[in-house]
Amino acid sequence: MLFWKSNGNNTPLKTAQDLNPNIPRHIAIIMDGNGRWAKKRGLPRTAGHRAGVKSLKSIVKLCSKLKVEVLTVYAFSTENWKRPQEEVEVLMNLLTEYISSELEALSENNVRVRTIGEIERLPLEAQKSIIKAKAKTTENTGMIFNIALNYGGRNEILKAVQEIAQDAIDQKLKVEEIEKEVLENYLYTKGLPDPDLLIRPSGEQRISNYLLWQLAYTEFWFTDTLWPDFDESELIKAIEAYQKRERRFGGLKI
Repeated sequence: MLFWKSNGNNTPLKTAQDLNPNIPRHIAIIMDGNGRWAKKRGLPRTAGHRAGVKSLKSIVKLCSKLKVEVLTVYAFSTENWKRPQEEVEVLMNLLTEYISSELEALSENNVRVRTIGEIERLPLEAQKSIIKAKAKTTENTGMIFNIALNYGGRNEILKAVQEIAQDAIDQKLKVEEIEKEVLENYLYTKGLPDPDLLIRPSGEQRISNYLLWQLAYTEFWFTDTLWPDFDESELIKAIEAYQKRERRFGGLKI
């Protein structure tokens, strides 16, 4: 299966076989640059968000084809509520539209939809679309498509600590039993592997309160490409860069 076309200079075609066997199990993406993309074109920021949805569709499809186990995308942070109300409404509407239009394709391709974050604060229609998508894909066994919505890394850790404290008070948990694995079971990402690769487009080089616990030993890949221009070839560049790195997890190469 071809994923990267020749550029006319006899560049070898990239296939799933070329990229294997070291495909990241879990890829996390901060979808950044929609506003700047629109500004460069004299368009409203909302046009950038709509263009960003098109990029998301192609990246989800390619990750599924490459047998990535988990794809987690930062769609809406706890800080994004500070944006103008009109922009927030557009983002929520785009979320609902995306899920409604792509749900059949996601289901047919064995993709399972999950979310992390406090979705209870989202508009009712967005909540309904999310619940429907989760229910329809719950039995799927392919890639987990994990959407971070109203999500903040600090809030996630704080929530986990509060729940652990309450369970200790209720004598469901002993203090001496609280280890790393126990805390991880209180996080939104319970049961999922930590990200192997974090991708951030747009030229920014920070993690913006995203998966603070889970990114401890993740490989980072940054690009100046704005998210609406982030296509399959960009994803492949990121994966190839990841494949060239030596992951030691704090140890030494033997």
